Amino acid sequence: MASRRFTSFFKLVLVTVLPMILLACGTPKPPASPVETFETYVKALKKKDYTSAKILLSASTIKMHEQEAKAQNTTVDDIIKRGSLVADNQTTVKYRNEKIEGDKATIDIQNSFGAWETVHFVREDGVWKLDIAASAQDIIKDIDDQDKIFDQLSNSNTQP
Repeated sequence: MASRRFTSFFKLVLVTVLPMILLACGTPKPPASPVETFETYVKALKKKDYTSAKILLSASTIKMHEQEAKAQNTTVDDIIKRGSLVADNQTTVKYRNEKIEGDKATIDIQNSFGAWETVHFVREDGVWKLDIAASAQDIIKDIDDQDKIFDQLSNSNTQP
């Protein structure tokens, strides 16, 4: 008799609890936000876990780092370490202005010198990744724009 009660109780538990467990396990976690991705990236860098850091980088950023590593005869890990958005001695990282537009996003981070920099993100396969290659393109564009202004100023001040 006790055995039947136990079996019935076990079946009841199995029928009610198992679907809840399966439902909880089967629910996909929503993709991390750009800010959460950045925070995870910073934690990986602080731990010197470059494998985890690389997972958070966009395909174009990995390609850019591979080209840099080849040109400098070093590893991608060394490129990531040297080109880090966060200085080794930087204990806190401030950020602001998360902007998401479709599959692209930006946040502003405060670097170790106190200046604000824009960091780009791209959603690849539903996951936010740092797009340092896009950030590098912004820097190149800014330099080109400054060069044009300098050229215009130089040409306008020429003497006959």
